[in-house]
Order: sequence, then structure tokens, then C-alpha cells
Amino acid sequence: MSNEIKKISDDLKKFAIARDWEQFHTPKNLSMALIAEAAELVEHFQWLTAEQSKTIDSKKLKDVSYEMADIFIYLLRMTEQLDVDLLAVTREKMAINEKRFPADKNTHQKRQKEQSSERTEFRKSKSKRQKKAS
Repeated sequence: MSNEIKKISDDLKKFAIARDWEQFHTPKNLSMALIAEAAELVEHFQWLTAEQSKTIDSKKLKDVSYEMADIFIYLLRMTEQLDVDLLAVTREKMAINEKRFPADKNTHQKRQKEQSSERTEFRKSKSKRQKKAS
């Protein structure tokens, strides 16, 4: 774990101990709190288009960043409780994903061709339905 993340994790533990919250910071409770915070994050983007979600105003961005921090806090507390080196396991998971989903430089082109074929088939089908209806 990086020094900065370790320091934040240690500070979070001290914060919880000083308030006698450590008794509540079990993996079960932390995971439930994390998902509640994730839902609060989602609320900020609910009903926005994909484009709108990329251009939120500074007030909303501040609120979103605090929700992200809450998620990070609960995740760090879980890593401490379960003795998980999140950076190491993230690298491990990235390696697994690299094998599961190998990059194919033609993947994007293949998907574009598939979409084009799907649109063509849809148009043909639509045209046939319109002819039948006439």
C-alpha cells in the first residue's frame, strides 16, 4: 500500500477509535455503508444524459467528489479490517482482466461493422413491414 493511502487508512482508524465506532466497522457493516454511499453517488447522475453527466457544474462536482470520498473511506476501512492490500490486488485483477478480455486492435472496427449490419437488417425488416402494411 502506498504511504499516502496507508496514512489515510491509519487516520481513519484513529478517527473511528476516538468515537468508539470501531465496534461497528465490521466488513458486513462497512460493505453496506459503501453501497449506500454508492447509491448517493448515483443519485447525482440519475436522469442525466451521458453527455450531461460529463459536464456537471462545480457545486454538483463538489457534492459528487464528497460521495466518492465516502465510498473511498469505507473501502479503505474494509481493506484494513480484512487485511487486503488493495493496490496489489487491483494489479492482480487487472492482469486477470487482461487475459479474460485481450485487446484486439480490430475490436472497435468489428463492432462498427456489426452495428452497421444490424442497422441494415433493421431497415430491411422495417421496409418489409411497411410493404406488408400497404
